[in-house]
Amino acid sequence: MGWQHGFVDEAYLRTLIESIRTGTVTPDEAVTALARLPFADLGDALVDHHRHLRQGLPEAVYAPGKSPDQCVRIVGELLAHGTGPVLLSRAAPDQAAAVHHAHSGGEQRGHTIRWRSAPRRPERVVICSGGTADTPVVEECAATLAAHGFDPTVITDIGVAGLHRVLARYETIAAADAVVVVAGMEGALASVIGGLTAAPVVAVPTSVGYGSSLDGVTALLSMLASCASGMTVVGIDNGFGAAMAIARMLNARATGAAR
Repeated sequence: MGWQHGFVDEAYLRTLIESIRTGTVTPDEAVTALARLPFADLGDALVDHHRHLRQGLPEAVYAPGKSPDQCVRIVGELLAHGTGPVLLSRAAPDQAAAVHHAHSGGEQRGHTIRWRSAPRRPERVVICSGGTADTPVVEECAATLAAHGFDPTVITDIGVAGLHRVLARYETIAAADAVVVVAGMEGALASVIGGLTAAPVVAVPTSVGYGSSLDGVTALLSMLASCASGMTVVGIDNGFGAAMAIARMLNARATGAAR
């Protein structure tokens, strides 16, 4: 039957090398298995199969600017030549329809579609949002975390205009291993939560707000200038980036604990 191509991580390579040593895999089979390492050339896209080995996180597919056919082919390459999670972010309706038709099993939340989510992880991740209008960014973050094995708790509409709403959820926030704060307007919620928990906090400014919010710039600058020490800030509306930052932090913690 030959060697089965899998998710290219350290364990995969060690198993392949050991199989060559014991003779259960031939050199030709090994060359075929590694033909897409580090990337596959699809003509108009170079799909990075090596990323998990380098970063501990696989490549994701950013849909804007791509045709539905390109989305289908890139997602197909990742599904066919790996075993880890596959993520298509910010998919437009025509892109989403095309990939769902071509590749069954996709789970969609908002504009993010995921296939083959990683095994469930034990870490407690909380996503807090300032207002209901921040929901698209929250959904992007939650779907990305779910693809990587996390089951985030989502707490919505606890902006600082009603501070008692934050305090009512204090126990959940304080018990988290990591927190994402999604907020527009002046972005003050990140500083409040950053002062309530010892867990890593990743702040996401959103483009939600009135005139002087400047499409998220005010929230971004407020979060960058926060007096809550050690808070990480990602770009405006970047729920995906916040989720990946959390995954990196918790991966590093898990790796350190295992040593």
